[in-house]
Amino acid sequence: MMTFIDANGRAHAPAPQARIVSLVPSITELLCDLGLAAQLVGRTGFCIHPADVVRAIPKVGGTKDVNLGKIRQLAPTHVIVNIDENEKPTADLLAEFVPNIVVTHPQGPEDNLALARLIGGVFCVEEAAEQWCRAFEAELAALRAMPKGPPQRVLYCIWQDPWMTISRDTYIAAMLAEIGWQVPALGTARYPCFDWSPALVAGIDQVLLSSEPYRFTGAHVDALERQLGKPVQLVDGEMLSWYGSRALGGLRYLRELART
Repeated sequence: MMTFIDANGRAHAPAPQARIVSLVPSITELLCDLGLAAQLVGRTGFCIHPADVVRAIPKVGGTKDVNLGKIRQLAPTHVIVNIDENEKPTADLLAEFVPNIVVTHPQGPEDNLALARLIGGVFCVEEAAEQWCRAFEAELAALRAMPKGPPQRVLYCIWQDPWMTISRDTYIAAMLAEIGWQVPALGTARYPCFDWSPALVAGIDQVLLSSEPYRFTGAHVDALERQLGKPVQLVDGEMLSWYGSRALGGLRYLRELART
């Protein structure tokens, strides 16, 4: 029997009758777009797309504060988790009563292809997954073929109080690198805290304030531009950090960012 390998190296057999709980918002959207909404028996409160579809799917807590009791009651055959978004102790506890824990870990744009094929293979929607992959490959080729501007050194902010950013080994950084935008190295943490030191500000060309997980707004942009004397812009965090379905639009969004 053909099997499909997840990010932890575990093989999963095709499961056409799977009962699925998704603890990854971006993958919840991908499951719906691949025609699997009817098999989704649980999701997190952050799984908000597509809104008209997920509204009817029971919530099982957040990505970090998962309600194990609710998941047990839903009796899923498969739970989908992500190395960045979910806690390993939670996944270990789920493995005690859920037959299949599907682990995901996209680290760059092209990893969306393997993700779609994993989901398509395990849940027996290979044709829909391949159609999605063809569309994604076309968008990625268009992005890489467009003329690039000069390299930019950008600080991508995801939180304040404390201020937090991303490291170079994150999915977001890999997306930005597609248009020649590089983030600074600020230590070993994947999502490091930082202070607005003169040296840091001098070493960047512009600041990007993400719309999520912190809800930065235009008011934050104006205040920070006055403080730093550097260009600051608000960017769509979903387009730059969500893999799966939203990554397709994310590639188009990168093309628009590059043009600006």
